[in-house]
Amino acid sequence: MSSFSPAERSVALDQALAAETGAYAARNPRSAAALATACAALPGGNTRSVLFHPPFPLSMARGEGCRLWDEDGHVYLDALGEFTAGLYGHSHPVIREAITQALDGGINLSSHTAREGLLAREIQRRFPAMELLRFTNSGTEANLLAIATAKAHTGRERVLVFRGAYHGGVLSFGGGGSPMNVPHAWLLARYNDLASAQALVAEHGAQLAAIVVEPMLGSGGCIPGEPAFLHGLRALATQCGALLILDEVMTSRLSYGGRQALLGLRPDLTTAGKYLGGGLSFGVFGGRAEVMAGFDPRRADAWAHAGTFNNNVLTLAAGHAGLSRVLDAGALQALNARGDALRERLNQVLQQQGVAMQYTGLGSLMSLHATAAPVQSPEDLAGTDARAKDLLFFALLARGVFTARRGMIALSLPFDEAECEALTQAFEDAVRAHRAVLPARG
Repeated sequence: MSSFSPAERSVALDQALAAETGAYAARNPRSAAALATACAALPGGNTRSVLFHPPFPLSMARGEGCRLWDEDGHVYLDALGEFTAGLYGHSHPVIREAITQALDGGINLSSHTAREGLLAREIQRRFPAMELLRFTNSGTEANLLAIATAKAHTGRERVLVFRGAYHGGVLSFGGGGSPMNVPHAWLLARYNDLASAQALVAEHGAQLAAIVVEPMLGSGGCIPGEPAFLHGLRALATQCGALLILDEVMTSRLSYGGRQALLGLRPDLTTAGKYLGGGLSFGVFGGRAEVMAGFDPRRADAWAHAGTFNNNVLTLAAGHAGLSRVLDAGALQALNARGDALRERLNQVLQQQGVAMQYTGLGSLMSLHATAAPVQSPEDLAGTDARAKDLLFFALLARGVFTARRGMIALSLPFDEAECEALTQAFEDAVRAHRAVLPARG
């Protein structure tokens, strides 16, 4: 390692990052031009905030299997998998065939179809806690509806969530919250800190409609919830009469029945989405029959839940084909085993190179952090240097590996052992190239 002083290392890190981003900009003029054109109609040329990064994001032209091609013709290993939604890879033949057949039957049928019951049964088979369920168009919608359900069922107003959690575009609690959030009466606790939640429940339990928690923080850094913490929340919700909402929008892929099956944890309501729609827009929420029965339209007092595309035939066809013909328990188990092994190998690279960074996560989901200290909540990441992650993000792009700028990796089914080896080699090369300016282990 270099003998840089902290101040010298900071300057050198800025210089290394500037060199990587400059080379990136020079390699990708067509992506830059695509963003400039989009700026005429979209603020900043963007309609999905997470995808933007300076100097400009890549514009992808096509994908196949677990590879992507950008507008400038570069090919990448797709290690991001559409932020967990692209579990099947690009244009899986079984799913493609199902979509084509659905197109032949017409896509706007203005009615019930047999497809919705078929997909619902496949999801219910995996998640028995979803005794009854309903479809939405995204994980955000699923969480919005689950919270509304809890409030309607309990007649209460307050909702307990966790700092650093992300439950959708208007349910974001990184940094304590967002001005775009829906205005529920939020209570914020520290993730993986049961005492923090207990204190809030002791004070507000009689007004608490729901406790909403991800069994592993996804966008918040792939930080696993400790089993005792999650089971403690189950007990707290039962104790005060609130509903426990388990947000498995990302973690449902960790086993055939999601992380709740791995933990033996039964929530009152579960939310999911992403890959369950076969790669198309999808969300689902469901849970205890006596709670979900409030949506039964045969009841005079039924709760309304509309949505033009809740039962769109393309998503229903793609989702059912994927779950019934591709994604069995063995495929998921193998994918998550590859992810666990990959995360261990990447962390070994960092340790061997003396770099104070680490990947956290479970199975096929992981995220990079600029610290080697234990990470149990987003607060543990305060003061870490985001420039180190940015540097490795651009260095990996130069080596043909596409991840999230924030360091997230989500593997897809076609991302096999050969791809894991290629990613590991690219990562080791990137770390070696920049180890002198990356955070150093003590």
